[in-house]
Amino acid sequence: MGKIYSFVVPGVPVAQGRPRFSKANGFVVAYDPEKSKNYKAMIAYIANLKGPRIPLDYPVRLSLKIFLPIPKSFPKKKYAEAVAGRIRPTKKPDISNVLKGVEDAIKGIIYRDDSQIVEYGIIGKWYSEKPRIEVRVEIIEENVQG
Repeated sequence: MGKIYSFVVPGVPVAQGRPRFSKANGFVVAYDPEKSKNYKAMIAYIANLKGPRIPLDYPVRLSLKIFLPIPKSFPKKKYAEAVAGRIRPTKKPDISNVLKGVEDAIKGIIYRDDSQIVEYGIIGKWYSEKPRIEVRVEIIEENVQG
């Protein structure tokens, strides 16, 4: 087992939004929607505090636990089931869109490039009274370069 870097991003998780386009000097330019951009900046800030001094140059395993707020419309029994993890979110955001935003945000901070992700660990979403994302990056093989 290699070195592990883990951190928590507090607040309601935000999915990577579809790119927006505009024209500048006759060229079409793609950019992140404001909400995605701000959320990725927060992830990057926390990753900078918790990550390595320089980006890793090794194969890594990425795990992501997404905790979404429990809907206020849930009756008490359903609310308790959600807290206990017996009811899981099947609404947006999509896991893949949250994952992509996290991968982009920590690229160049935790690891050099997201092509170094050779394996995923736990990737899932749950309900919680404390919405957040738990990120875990584990070095797979320190002595292998490829």
